[in-house]
Amino acid sequence: MQAINREYCLQLDKQDQLASFRNEFSLPEHDIYMSGNSLGAMPKKAMSKVEEVVLDQWGTSLIKSWNIHGWFTLSQTIGDKLATTIGADAGEVVVTDATGINVFKVIAAALTLNPDRKKIVMEGSNFPTDNYTAQGLVKLLGNKHELVFAETEQGILDAIDDSVAVVCLTQVHYKTGRLLNMKAITEKTQQCGAISVWDLCHSGGALPIDLNACNVDFAIGCTYKYYNGGPGSPAFVFCAKRHQGKALQPLTGWYSHAAPFAFEQDYRPANNINQMLSGTQAILSLALSEIGIDISARVDAQALREKSLNMSDLFIQLVAQECGEFGFKLITPKERERRGSQVAMSHEDGYAIVQALIGSGVMGDFRAPDTLRFGLTPLYLRFVDVWDAVARLKVIMQEQTYKQAEFNQKHAVT
Repeated sequence: MQAINREYCLQLDKQDQLASFRNEFSLPEHDIYMSGNSLGAMPKKAMSKVEEVVLDQWGTSLIKSWNIHGWFTLSQTIGDKLATTIGADAGEVVVTDATGINVFKVIAAALTLNPDRKKIVMEGSNFPTDNYTAQGLVKLLGNKHELVFAETEQGILDAIDDSVAVVCLTQVHYKTGRLLNMKAITEKTQQCGAISVWDLCHSGGALPIDLNACNVDFAIGCTYKYYNGGPGSPAFVFCAKRHQGKALQPLTGWYSHAAPFAFEQDYRPANNINQMLSGTQAILSLALSEIGIDISARVDAQALREKSLNMSDLFIQLVAQECGEFGFKLITPKERERRGSQVAMSHEDGYAIVQALIGSGVMGDFRAPDTLRFGLTPLYLRFVDVWDAVARLKVIMQEQTYKQAEFNQKHAVT
């Protein structure tokens, strides 16, 4: 294979049909941001949106904003926009609450559709929130259900049989970047009479998703990664229309009532996507999330996917070419169809290396015990950024900068 140089990367940037989207984000001039799979970059319109919502809507219109600025239905309005990026229909998505809360809602709702079955299939290596939340739900239900943990796509398929109630999986693995075959797994799930729940936290806004074409039952995801909604921006819930009004989630707050402003004593569920809501929404963060979702809704998903894969190919090739002698082990699958929009590697000094990279202006992140993660976010990352990031990594390894005491000090957030 012919060696890659920086000029080659610059030429790729000149041919990039998504290049103009970079101008819509605020990025540090001398830093290379490769943590968009953890926290997306800030859209330039974010500050003006904050001023509009705080100074104009809240500051001037005050309580009238629930009506005249659409605060009361903002979860549904933004949900309909997000739906276009994940293959859902209008009225099937709401943007609301946090990921963990929504995991609780949808697994509980899914279990009501299979009351006689007691098994829930998940991945043991999931991002912990999913597993912890499921464990808490099982305990709340009297420990009558069993969590069945599987690893590898084949292991998951083998674990699904007619004793399973719910299959809850993450489409792109948070640590390795491995992409599961949503269509095949959902087909097996439903052939066995089980209900599918998909976590889209590491795939929503990063690659083409078609929930309805795959006949998915429920899905959840966050908006602060590839949707660039801001730190702690609200998550989202997808509920297929065929389940609305039937599979009821248990956090039955007033927002999910059939007539919230009737103020009835007893709960009467909405028979639409509103039933996936609970209480009053966090309007400031909700409104801010709309900017990034609007950007994602304008992007050609196939072009986004192609650039993502080309960037991750480039990153993998450059690490092998420039840093092959330093003991990095690729964790992310090499096969394009089996990976999301990040590249993960392992190294025994992974934490210190990531800290040294951050010190050099390359922002990746670390996941215990030894994983270095790099987000390849096509909307604002350039091919030349990938070259420059690997070049800085090479210098750090050659000069053993990562051995300095300052880069071995453990921080609360890695």
